[in-house]
Amino acid sequence: MSHSPSLSTVPEAPMPLLAIRAIVGGVLMGLANLVPGISGGTMLLATGVYPLFINGIAELTTLKFKLRSIVVLGCVVVAAMLGILLLAGTIKELVIDHRWVMYSLFIGLTLGGVPIVWAMIGKPSRSCWCGVVFGFLGMAALAWVQQSGSGAQGGDDATWVMLLLAGVAGASAMILPGVSGGYLLLVMGVYVPILSGVDTLKEGLKAADMTVVMEVGLGLELPVGLGVVVGFVGVSNVLRLMLRRYEKATLGVLLGLLLGAVVGLWPFQKGVAPEPGDVVKGQVVTVETFADIEPEDYPTRRFSPTGGQWAGAAALILFGFGVTYAISRFGGAGETKTNDA
Repeated sequence: MSHSPSLSTVPEAPMPLLAIRAIVGGVLMGLANLVPGISGGTMLLATGVYPLFINGIAELTTLKFKLRSIVVLGCVVVAAMLGILLLAGTIKELVIDHRWVMYSLFIGLTLGGVPIVWAMIGKPSRSCWCGVVFGFLGMAALAWVQQSGSGAQGGDDATWVMLLLAGVAGASAMILPGVSGGYLLLVMGVYVPILSGVDTLKEGLKAADMTVVMEVGLGLELPVGLGVVVGFVGVSNVLRLMLRRYEKATLGVLLGLLLGAVVGLWPFQKGVAPEPGDVVKGQVVTVETFADIEPEDYPTRRFSPTGGQWAGAAALILFGFGVTYAISRFGGAGETKTNDA
């Protein structure tokens, strides 16, 4: 008897082709961390390597080492880091200068994973549909909080516990499809302290000031780093357990997260220069501080698109959809075997 592929199975594609898909997924995952509203987990899900990524993390935490899992984890991590280092500036400029174009493409890239998850679900159950609704509404609510500015606004300080939780949130966002780390950090009010700490650490390293490096390392890097480890270990193992015990409902939630991820990516919006009195990243804009605000930090506002922009957005969405779907099918993604076999 044949079974529908699920997240509890891993692709039987040849190793070289699996590595290529993992590299592509890793690059997209890295770029997702540079763009508000996009989740790295969504990109891995869209490219079809999400099952091995989750299982690989869970296996490593239990000291189990399988070649396919290690190859996927290595390719994803290295590609994500290289993607951030090499393409961060280009992607940032494109998003700032051509936001509606890039967001349309991102919507398509995200939605390209929907047929894959749907195939994993097979025949949906009532619990699956409940999971879809729950995941979609959760992501839609998170997008609304971020866009409305209703989330907690961080100042210059954050407690050690909040930074630890921020690390957990960041790691979770890289694993859970549809969940954006930027959203979570903004809502938690630790976005500004973390960015400020990173800048301080960078300056300390340039000046070879070990006092500053140690201060920031213990006060920022340690709690955030511990949180990342806890997040990766905890979320990956919980997901693996949920997929084994409540597969349909969990797959439904993941599908809902995937669909809800596009809510915060409405393409027809643009950055608008703030005015004195506005709050940007938790800080009140003044005449003196206005010049220090970077264009990428400008609040976004929606605009009425032209007919050409509507047509262009539709074409880009279809193109992005086709790219991720084609990548996910590349190398025989439909051939599966059970992990427990």
